[in-house]
Amino acid sequence: MSETRPKPQGQRPQDWPHYVDPEPWSPDDDALPASRLDPGASAARLMLTRFLRHRLAVLAALFLGFSYLSLPFVNFLVPHGANERDVEHLYAPPQAIHLFHEGRFLGPFVYPTTGRADLREYRWRYESDTTRPLPLRFLCPGEPYRFLGLVEARLRLVCPPPGGSLHLLGTDRLGRDVLSRLAIGAQLSLTVGLLGIAVSFTIGVTLGGLAGYLGGWVDAGVQRLSEILKSLPELPLWLALSAAVPAHWSPVTVFLCISVILGLLDWPSLARAVRSRFLALREEDFIMAAELMGASPARIIRRHLLPNFASHLLASATLSIPAMILGETALSFLGLGLRPPATSWGVMLNDAQNLMAVETYPWISAPMIPVILVVLSFNFLGDGLRDALDPYHDQ
Repeated sequence: MSETRPKPQGQRPQDWPHYVDPEPWSPDDDALPASRLDPGASAARLMLTRFLRHRLAVLAALFLGFSYLSLPFVNFLVPHGANERDVEHLYAPPQAIHLFHEGRFLGPFVYPTTGRADLREYRWRYESDTTRPLPLRFLCPGEPYRFLGLVEARLRLVCPPPGGSLHLLGTDRLGRDVLSRLAIGAQLSLTVGLLGIAVSFTIGVTLGGLAGYLGGWVDAGVQRLSEILKSLPELPLWLALSAAVPAHWSPVTVFLCISVILGLLDWPSLARAVRSRFLALREEDFIMAAELMGASPARIIRRHLLPNFASHLLASATLSIPAMILGETALSFLGLGLRPPATSWGVMLNDAQNLMAVETYPWISAPMIPVILVVLSFNFLGDGLRDALDPYHDQ
């Protein structure tokens, strides 16, 4: 058995007659970094390979991609409108879809339910008539809505049967379908993070880049401003700014104001990260060469500094969007964010402030589930992108 000896200094590997690699590399070794599996691969392919190895990140990307791509079509996919009421089914429990009736296949159908007020326990009781299967209708007209926000339409994928109801996740205190409101509320709850992060990144990258590249009084001013904002309690500041939004404004205007408020309060951390990175990069040779060639500061920041920082910006964006979603949910839950008739997950959770109602009708707290899933998905996606974009992660 040959012994392992240290590598001689100043010689080529083929000149080491007694050297034995203690960990010889094999092409079948799955533990090796992606960069050694295919030395001729492009940088984008190597990043994709590293990202695909993060299974939770891949699942999160698929879930978020499906969620965002379905947003323009949610009114077509759900059976009811956001504010459509079924006064005969107040606080109705989740309803099941059946395929077989008395051993025979009938296709998707539901059983009719009738409710009565239980004055002894002060709650609604519902009973199903299992002798009358009611088949569901598909591609049928329903309550009108605006497709893509532009064209008025009535066509829906599935509708309740005549004389029956279809509430897969139950109804709230006004008889509104919880599942339909969850899907429609995702349009505001998911897009508020994108708008907020656009505002936050615009301010953070601009101020942080100027502070890191120019230095001097610009750096000092940006640092003091960010320190002041970071020292303020975040939730009370959100509440104060949201309370200043007039209650008579339209839901769209309030939505835009909430997005801007969330973005204005989230930029200091990003600005400090951009500043520290720019302080290190501005001393590099390629930056000095660009300055000697007469490039303006704006061009140097845009063409030379930001591309070297793009991986961190992308990972930071995916980790900051959940904070925006949670911020809107918290404000709307407290009644200071979006308000009815607007529909979002926070507005729906506002009904869950009554603990007795939650204990009796637990399905009204269903908006917590998509909030948890979306926040976890963005965190997993951010971790996967950070690892994939870091060239030294597998080294």
